[in-house]
Amino acid sequence: MKGATVRGRHAYRSGRGAYKSRRVALALGGTLAATVIASACLAAPASGGVQRPLAAPAADLADSPAQVSVAALSGPAGPVVALGDSYTAGALLPAALAARPLGCLRSTKAYPVLVAAALGASLTDAACASAGVQDMAAAQQTNLGTNPPQLNALAPDDSLVLLTLGGDDLGFMNVFDKCMELSFTDPWGSPCRAYYTKGGTDQLAAAVRAEAPRMAAVLAAIAARAPRARIALVGYPDLFPLSGGCWPAVPITNGDVAYLRGIELQLNAMLAADAKAANATFVNTFTRTIGHDFCQPESIRDVEGLLPGSWALPFHPNTRGQQAIAAAVLAVLRTP
Repeated sequence: MKGATVRGRHAYRSGRGAYKSRRVALALGGTLAATVIASACLAAPASGGVQRPLAAPAADLADSPAQVSVAALSGPAGPVVALGDSYTAGALLPAALAARPLGCLRSTKAYPVLVAAALGASLTDAACASAGVQDMAAAQQTNLGTNPPQLNALAPDDSLVLLTLGGDDLGFMNVFDKCMELSFTDPWGSPCRAYYTKGGTDQLAAAVRAEAPRMAAVLAAIAARAPRARIALVGYPDLFPLSGGCWPAVPITNGDVAYLRGIELQLNAMLAADAKAANATFVNTFTRTIGHDFCQPESIRDVEGLLPGSWALPFHPNTRGQQAIAAAVLAVLRTP
């Protein structure tokens, strides 16, 4: 999901109930970003480009399945490679300043770091906040530096490739922004669904379908560059409650929460189908995180809402959520 820019920081005026939508640049190349990153990070020596290999720190993963080895994945042990968007990078969680570019917001708490540590493997981390399919083969400009094409991080001796991708291509943060804005026009209806299905075509469902061949091409390119690696396409966790919502804390109507939950299910189903067709492994993180959505109390939620209660971008996994994703990955890796 979109990470380098936080869209949709919202306020409604006290006593008037009027909504004011702001696409606030959390301007990760500006003064605010530098302050946020500096306060959330542990200082480390600078280095350029994608680091290969990066030693993974020991992971504090409460329910990680035991005794999975890299060698068991694909023959001789090789590096683990992380590709994808802000969900892979762990955007705005505590990060190491050694990771370049800083604008990718890679975190030491992200699920690839936890997985690599559990495997006892080195990690090559190329993931970057705001990345989409085009950033796999082309350089990505961030507000704090340029990330090389993510596919360049791959090598023939890689054992495992971890990938979460697709949310940014659907513009999901823009969708959240629009749905929150429209909620004030019809708090008891489904104004966002009406907006995206106007004219009889569901624009978001169509975007999911259009993403399928692009994702298939990414998986094929990964397999060509890392032929010995097991490819794990990691799906998105459950963002939305099973029923209802939590307006105005997250100002999306109950009807639109149900609509957006359905779109996320379609996205994950598309990823699962593409993974199967490519002989890759799909990791279902959705089921494990049901009941830990952004409407839940801070103590049990895996995904933050509009106003995060812990270090995480809005509508992104927090530390607990990254641990849940890592546990789901490790559970799947135990299966041949």
